[in-house]
Amino acid sequence: MSDAFVARSLDEIRFWSRIMKEHSFFLRLGFRCEDTQLINDANYFYKLFEGIEQRSHSFRLDTDPSTIQKFNVEVHTAASHIWAFKRKILGLLLTCQLPGQNNFPLLVDHISREAFYFRNRLEELNQGKLETLADAIIDENVFFLRIMADHAKFIGHLLDPSERKLVEQAREFSHDFDQLLFQARDLDSMRPQSQTNPLLGQFLDQNKVSVKSLRDFKQTARDLIDQCKIKSIIHPLLADHVFREAERFLEIIEMFDRALTGKGNPLLIH
Repeated sequence: MSDAFVARSLDEIRFWSRIMKEHSFFLRLGFRCEDTQLINDANYFYKLFEGIEQRSHSFRLDTDPSTIQKFNVEVHTAASHIWAFKRKILGLLLTCQLPGQNNFPLLVDHISREAFYFRNRLEELNQGKLETLADAIIDENVFFLRIMADHAKFIGHLLDPSERKLVEQAREFSHDFDQLLFQARDLDSMRPQSQTNPLLGQFLDQNKVSVKSLRDFKQTARDLIDQCKIKSIIHPLLADHVFREAERFLEIIEMFDRALTGKGNPLLIH
């Protein structure tokens, strides 16, 4: 294990522990008053990941890799538990056992996929599993394109119906990212293995353009929500949350770009 392992591990934990903490908050907001056990569970996970996030910032990049490996195991357990909690909620929703609450089933599925991604990333890091660059590019894009498509759908449903122009923009983004996801899944089944294959660069360039547009749309929506200039039931923290995830995707695409051109270290990617 190396400094790269420490840097990658801390980067993942700092980003995703905050995301998991906020998921707990959003779930809690959507529960009914009588869902006291679920509210208590959500509060537990909020505090758990808040503590993990704070601890992650106490480690330095020159920390002994074995210490970070142990921390990864601990965080992996927490991520596995919140994943199970989210899947439990989804099961209750799909069997109509939580009527009148305000968490979309797709949203709960969405955040459970992110928890599963997080736990798997920590497992891969600790086991030293590194995909080829081509495989990593395809897998990351398949995952994040679906996340972006979901975000567009949620935004469209949470804006007030009278915000017709913004609702229509959200629907257009949803369609765009659905199409990009279908293309990514097609490329996934073809699996070009050479990192010099021009298809990979074109794939990243195309996705980057769309992600930048969606990121800018999210940023505008976030700022307007903060200024009370649009009508919606979107919590300001949720608006910032989805903006940060788009920023994360762009950072990953740019790391892949640098790796394809030999200007970056693929080991820092996957």
